[in-house]
Amino acid sequence: MLMVSEACERNKGPILTVLRSEFAACTRVLEIGSGSGQHAVFFAAQLPHLSWQPSELPGELSPLQERLRLEGGANLRPPVALDVHDHPWSMGPVDGVFSANTLHIMAWEAVGEFFRGVGAVLEAPGVLCVYGPFRFGGQYTSASNADFDRWLKARDPVSGIRDFEALERLARAQGLEFAADHPMPANNRTLVWRQPAR
Repeated sequence: MLMVSEACERNKGPILTVLRSEFAACTRVLEIGSGSGQHAVFFAAQLPHLSWQPSELPGELSPLQERLRLEGGANLRPPVALDVHDHPWSMGPVDGVFSANTLHIMAWEAVGEFFRGVGAVLEAPGVLCVYGPFRFGGQYTSASNADFDRWLKARDPVSGIRDFEALERLARAQGLEFAADHPMPANNRTLVWRQPAR
């Protein structure tokens, strides 16, 4: 039986609205941490101008491969194994990168590796879109996000909701420029950075 994420089902529509605009000029998108594959299947079908490249940790590929085998479309590429710690990442350049609900489950050191890898594979001009919960100015955007952060840290002390300002420093170090903060349902955001044309 295919793995199903209820969160993916709830958030895929609002995320698609953002991606239609942000990825309008893109052709090749890498998704980091594709999980169940629900986002990959849905976004690829709704954005047929894109070649959508799903990825997942090497030990977590099987459920993703199964969904894509059963539901994948023509513009959905076979999933690749990707650990953000890989140096370099084993894929060619892309002009779009998407990741949902990943940065708060990674260790902070891995978040730095995430931005390092994105900086290396994202062509100019290119777009990075990251969906999830974030803090701003050291403050949670809701009481439920504060509760979620406590739960994350109790489960894994190196995880947790990340501060936008700290992410922005990592992005700037890779030459990325902050472009947009899209409020999303359930107290989440889609943050957008761009790799400017050189």
